[in-house]
Amino acid sequence: MKKRSKKYVEAASKVEKNTVYSKEDAVKLVKETSITKFDGSVEISMRLNLDTKKADQQLRGAIVLPKGTGKTKKVLVIAKGEKANQAKEAGADYVGDVELLEKIEKENWFDFDTMIATPDMMPLLGKLGRVLGPKGLMPNPKTGTVTMDVAKAVSEVKAGRVEYRTDSFGNIHSVIGKVSFSEEDLLANMEAFVAHILRIKPATVKGEYVKNISISSAMGPGIKVENSFDK
Repeated sequence: MKKRSKKYVEAASKVEKNTVYSKEDAVKLVKETSITKFDGSVEISMRLNLDTKKADQQLRGAIVLPKGTGKTKKVLVIAKGEKANQAKEAGADYVGDVELLEKIEKENWFDFDTMIATPDMMPLLGKLGRVLGPKGLMPNPKTGTVTMDVAKAVSEVKAGRVEYRTDSFGNIHSVIGKVSFSEEDLLANMEAFVAHILRIKPATVKGEYVKNISISSAMGPGIKVENSFDK
């Protein structure tokens, strides 16, 4: 059994094990139970009643959080011509095509958090799939990172867009801010994220869709949250 630090044990003692907290109390508690010296992220986990063997129940996408993520992301755009110019004007950190892809392949260069590409660039990206895929960096139409509207995509990432996808057990995880955020801002981001997941409920799901929701700070204890978001 994993031995917990004194700080973790102390933080966990503030969370009643079998209590499901209101979203307001949960947000207050997640700030109180942060145990890191740095400004840790706050994450949400949702366990959904999904059969991920069915293609339509494999959820994947992105949402721009209304209060941002508290993190400045470096954006790489793979595009040519006018689309490359639009990406630069929108504030992309790196813009290019073949030369940047070769830099990734030959130099193992990953000084970016998100990669966006225009559809015509995707054939060139194919051979990098085995490198980009495991790092979660491969552009995908479902998350809005394969698009002709590169300016909008760059702006959304810079504004606080987060990507999500279900794991094999039907769970979804996402960052919803930082411990330093106000309770109001964390609550706004949590409500926006849950509302989005409720909106994209697959039509083939039978019975209860959301099994449980919890939030936690980086390395902090999980806090169960009452599912009152659609009420």
